[in-house]
Formats: sequence, structure tokens, C-alpha cells
Amino acid sequence: MFKDDAAGTRQGDLGSIIIVVATDAPLIPTQLKRLARRATMGLARTGSTSGNGSGDIFLAFSTANPHANDEPGPNTVQTVANERISPLFSATVEATEEAIVNAMVGAKTMTGIDGHTVPGLPHEQLQQVLKKYGR
Repeated sequence: MFKDDAAGTRQGDLGSIIIVVATDAPLIPTQLKRLARRATMGLARTGSTSGNGSGDIFLAFSTANPHANDEPGPNTVQTVANERISPLFSATVEATEEAIVNAMVGAKTMTGIDGHTVPGLPHEQLQQVLKKYGR
């Protein structure tokens, strides 16, 4: 995230984000890693980019295969074939974008330490901007 100073000059990235993708789709660790990478596309759709100082974290987990580690093993694990995983990638992108927009809309004006106030976004203006850019 960038911020303009009083002179209108852009100041470097000022934040980080943690995105957690949870699914009940039966995916193995390599597929979950690929799914987590798609969350960056949802973030980018909101206009954000990652900067040098940004500590962005993207995680994905599945609740499928709850008995994969049961003793004594070996155990059977189900998974989606790689050839059929693309719809899950698309869903991840869309859900990430939606979650970020929901967080922005849900944010209220806050006053923090030393009286620093951050205003909530005006919803009507946000809707206009999103509509303008096909979001």
C-alpha cells in the first residue's frame, strides 16, 4: 500500500496482509500451495501490489481427509485431479477479492494512538469507483 505525503509524493508500502484460504475440497499440500498463490490475484484485483517492505502471507488449508494421519496407516487420501483444479483457482481469486472489499466496506472511522484518525470509506463513493472499473 502506498500513501501520499502532504506534498503529494508517494511514500513506500505501508502495510502487509495475511490471506487464509480455507476449503473442504480434497487437496494435497502441493495443490494447496498453488491455491494460496492464486490469492495474490484477488489482492491485485483490488488495486494492491506488494512492496519491498511488505510482509504478505498467503496460506491455504483443506478440511478434507480428516483421517489422513490416523494410526496405524497407511491411509487413503482423496484429491482433486490437477486437470480439474482450475475452478478452485478461480473461486480463490474471486473470494479473496470479495473478502478484501467486504473488509474495506465494513471498516469504520477509527481514532488510535496520539489522536490519529483513519476515516471509514464512504460506501457510495467506493461503489462508484468499483463500478467504474468493472468490479
